Amino acid sequence: MPHRVVDFFRSPNDSIHSIKASVQRRSNPNSRSASRERPSRHSSTSSIHEATAAEHTHNLVHSTAPSVKMADPTKEKHKDVHTHHRLSFPSLHLGSSKSAKEQAQNPNASLDWKIESPPVVMHGDTENSTGALVSGQLLLDVKEDNFEVESFEAKLEVHVIQKRPYTGHCQNCTNQTTELKSWTLLSEPTILSKRTHEFPFSILLEGHLPASTDNAVLAIQYDFTAEVRPRVGPVIKLAKNIDVKRSLPVPELPHHSVRIFPPTNIAASVHYTQVVHPISTNTFTLRLDGIVKHNPDAKSVEYWKLKRLSWKIEENMETVAPACEKHSPKDPETGLPAKKGAKRSDARTIAHADMHGGWKSDYSPTGCIEMEIQCQLAPSAKAICDMKSADGTEVTHQLVVEMVVVQEYAPTAHPKHVTPTGVARILRMHFGVVLTERAGLGVSWDNEAPPIYQDVPPSPPSYSCSIPYESMESVEELNLNMNNPGLNRRSREGAREQSPPYEERPQSRTRDPEERPSST
Repeated sequence: MPHRVVDFFRSPNDSIHSIKASVQRRSNPNSRSASRERPSRHSSTSSIHEATAAEHTHNLVHSTAPSVKMADPTKEKHKDVHTHHRLSFPSLHLGSSKSAKEQAQNPNASLDWKIESPPVVMHGDTENSTGALVSGQLLLDVKEDNFEVESFEAKLEVHVIQKRPYTGHCQNCTNQTTELKSWTLLSEPTILSKRTHEFPFSILLEGHLPASTDNAVLAIQYDFTAEVRPRVGPVIKLAKNIDVKRSLPVPELPHHSVRIFPPTNIAASVHYTQVVHPISTNTFTLRLDGIVKHNPDAKSVEYWKLKRLSWKIEENMETVAPACEKHSPKDPETGLPAKKGAKRSDARTIAHADMHGGWKSDYSPTGCIEMEIQCQLAPSAKAICDMKSADGTEVTHQLVVEMVVVQEYAPTAHPKHVTPTGVARILRMHFGVVLTERAGLGVSWDNEAPPIYQDVPPSPPSYSCSIPYESMESVEELNLNMNNPGLNRRSREGAREQSPPYEERPQSRTRDPEERPSST
């Protein structure tokens, strides 16, 4: 750009026509040769003056100073034009791009699964639970005949993702996987026909395994992956997640707890449900006793009045983020990486409420304060169920109740003349609650299984039989004896002898109509 300004102000005697012609030459490089061959009539005089002035200047410079090569403005202009290149990416086509998942699909076959077992729910705690059964089928849909498969494998893993790893930006510190079971469905090359092939699989998840969770500290998920390697074409893969839950039994009666707050005589009695569910409404009752105190010497009565009550449910999460082999310190004695981890914890409130009324107050000599409070867990809270695993991960919940009471007194003769004493206290209580999934209509798998041979009760009692089967040597002899009336009669007589005795009642003889009366 600077050389263009210099060209514009180089000769003040240039006419407007020469300026226009120079601008046109710069805009259209193909017209430079034509403009040079046909100079304009108006600019001829000025060009002559320019040539004379340039020659005089050239002679003066050569006589006073050594020759200096001047830069050609046309070359600079061409250099400036060629230095600015347009960037192009011929391999980048945003409109017709396809994801890697679509490009990796095999057109000759597809893989899917079908779970036949009920939802995976572990009943009971980690110490007493018998686990849960998972069974299903892998469906390999072959779309052409003579489809050759080299191998077919599947596996189930527990994947733990640390949200706050031991070392940031380290994949090994962030992800830990443990393989639970693997299946080799096809171990050698096999030719499959055009249809849907079914491959069953099953596994018993042990009761000590943690349930699936996703919180601010870590995430636990069960990854099921299957891989089919055909002879021709890309590998067929299937990746699914199994949602594992845990359900604890709910007691029939609410839990009862009593708290005493010295130096006062206030005693709090609370009935609450110890096991709650993530989306539910639970009720607990509270009763305060000892709120009235008589002073016979001062002839006054002291009252504790409840001004405010607040409750909340807190969620506490703890885990240990392990270090990988690369970042774990080495043992000075053995030189091997030592197991080391960093403790991670987080706490939040999933439900809370403040109350300034809604309770019954009785300030008689044996008075008390009673109330019934509803705790509601909203779905937006996304509460995490209680869990405890062997790697140090633990999720717990507690119910916190806080009350503000103010002391007042009144003369015994005038109980309505109440005067505040300026004394106030904060009463705080903590109750452990367990947050668990609903069991629904399902039961543990060991209760659904049929009885085994050792559990079958004894057979029913045997009955006496008149036919001597033990003495018969063959079936033909049995048929012959059945056809022999004498044997049947003897068998009936033997059976009659073995039958219990009974009394024969006399029966009146009925007269046959064909019988003729006898003559006397």
